[in-house]
Amino acid sequence: MPSHPSPPSEPRPATRSTSSTTRYIDAAADADRFLSSLGTPDRLAVDTEGASFHRFVDRIYLLQISTASANAILDPLTIGKPRRLGELLESAQSETVFHDADYDLRLLFQDYGWHARHLFDTRIAAQLLGIRAFGLAALLERYLGVKLDKKHQRADWSMRPLPQDMLDYATQDTMYLLPLRDKLSDELERAGRWEWAREEFERLEGTRWDHDTAVDAYQRIKGARDLTRRELAILRELVVWRDGVAREMDRATFRVAGNETLLELARVAPRSVDALREIRGMPRGVIERRGTNVLDAIARGLAVPEDQLPRFPRAPRWDRDPDFDIRVNRLRGIRETVAQRLGLDPGFLISRERLETIARKRPTSVDELAQADDLRRWQVDVMGKELLAALAAG
Repeated sequence: MPSHPSPPSEPRPATRSTSSTTRYIDAAADADRFLSSLGTPDRLAVDTEGASFHRFVDRIYLLQISTASANAILDPLTIGKPRRLGELLESAQSETVFHDADYDLRLLFQDYGWHARHLFDTRIAAQLLGIRAFGLAALLERYLGVKLDKKHQRADWSMRPLPQDMLDYATQDTMYLLPLRDKLSDELERAGRWEWAREEFERLEGTRWDHDTAVDAYQRIKGARDLTRRELAILRELVVWRDGVAREMDRATFRVAGNETLLELARVAPRSVDALREIRGMPRGVIERRGTNVLDAIARGLAVPEDQLPRFPRAPRWDRDPDFDIRVNRLRGIRETVAQRLGLDPGFLISRERLETIARKRPTSVDELAQADDLRRWQVDVMGKELLAALAAG
C-alpha cells in the first residue's frame, strides 16, 4: 500500500489576492488575447461554476483557468464561447487537469459541445491511491498545506456583479491544481497504479449529459415507488406543473416545491386552497399565487382512467437461480479482501451492481470476464482470477 505524506501541522490559508494574481476577464477581445498568449501549455487546470442550486437549467457562469504561469477567470455571460479554450481542451498536446471532472465535462459539452481529451482528474487519482478524504479542500491541505475557505460552496454564480471575495474563492479551485496533480502523479507512479489512472482518465473523455425526460422524471423521485398508481398519476402531473414553473422562473425546482412536498400532495390529494395550507412544506407564496394551478394538476391526476394509470417499468426478468445470492456473497468477499490488500474503498474497487452482473453471467475465463459491461482492465488484473475462482467454487 502506498505511503502518504502527512499534512503540515499548521496549514496556511489560501492566497486571497485575486485582484493581483488572477485576471478577471469579461470582454471577448481580452479573452481571445489571454488565451492566445497561453500558446499550447503542457498542462492546463480548468474548473467551471454553475448554479444548479439556484437555476432551473444549469449552465456555465464562470470558467477558471490556471497554467504554470497564469491564472484567469473568464465570464462566459459577456465573452460568449471562448473558442481557443475549446481547442486546448480537445487537443492531445495539452493535458487538462480537473478535480472531479464529471460535472464540468457535462456542462462543457452541454454549453459548448466540447469533448475534452487528455485528462487528469485529481479526485480519481486520490481514490486510486486509497485516500478516503478526496475532496479538493482535504487534498490541498494534505499535500500542499493550503486551507481553503468553503463559505461560497453554494453561492449563486449567476449573480452580477460578483463580489471580490467570490472571485477569490473561485480562483482557488484551479490555482493549486497543477502542483497537486504532480504530487498525485508521483504517488501513482510509485504505487504502480499510473496505468489504472490512465484507463480511468480515458473513460472520462466524451462525458456528456443524458437529461431526464419530463415523461419519466417523476419516477426518479425517491419515494415514488411507495405510491399507489393513482397517487403516481397525481405526482406525474405535479412534477410537470412544478418543473414548468421552475423553467418559467429559471429557478431550481426545489425552490418552487420540494420533492417531499409533491409526494405529500400526491398522497393527500387536497381539493381546496385551504387544504393546500395543511400540506407540510407547501410554500405560502405558491399557494397564494398558484394554488389553483396546483389543484388543477391534482384534478388531472385524479381524472386519469384506471386503465391508463402509470406504472413503473417491469424489472428485467431473470431465470430463477437459487445460488445467485451465494455467488454474489462470494464475489463480495473477494472484493473486500482485495480492497483491503490494495487499501481501496470496496465500492470504488468495484460496485455491487457490477458484481451482480458477473454473478449472473458466470464467466469461466479472464477473456469472458473482461467482456463484462464497464469492467476496467485494471480491475480484471487485480482480482479477475480470484473472482473466477469464487464462481467456479459452486
